[in-house]
Amino acid sequence: MPVFPSIEWFEALAAIVNQDPEYKHQGTVDAKVGLKVDDQLYELSFEAYSVTGVRLLRPADERDLDFTLALPLERWQEMLENIKANGQADLSHTLNSVDLTVDGFATSDDGYRLDLFYRFNQSFQIYFDDSAQLQTTYPKAAVTA
Repeated sequence: MPVFPSIEWFEALAAIVNQDPEYKHQGTVDAKVGLKVDDQLYELSFEAYSVTGVRLLRPADERDLDFTLALPLERWQEMLENIKANGQADLSHTLNSVDLTVDGFATSDDGYRLDLFYRFNQSFQIYFDDSAQLQTTYPKAAVTA
């Protein structure tokens, strides 16, 4: 079982997403998305109908991303556990809901690039919803009571 967050976890999820006809049905996505988990920054590359790459970045590389989604590990875990329990995010745990309630969740220095989050939001939501199919473990520090 891959640990969230890790390259292995994001790559395992990408393999699931790349086989999901619902994801492909949404249309093409072209974006370099940052996922910030505490002080770790990952890049997910979305090209056409696939997730094509995952890398761990240095903080200085964030400027090269279209936008970044940032939450503490505990909040990411809460979202992913909700998705696992329900098969998809409930209304309180969608990317849109989190963006509306967490200041600084979706950010970019460029408004046009940040717009990609909103334009392709349903594809990104399917990406995370597909994590319901992935057995996930979390670092002990993130275990919730």
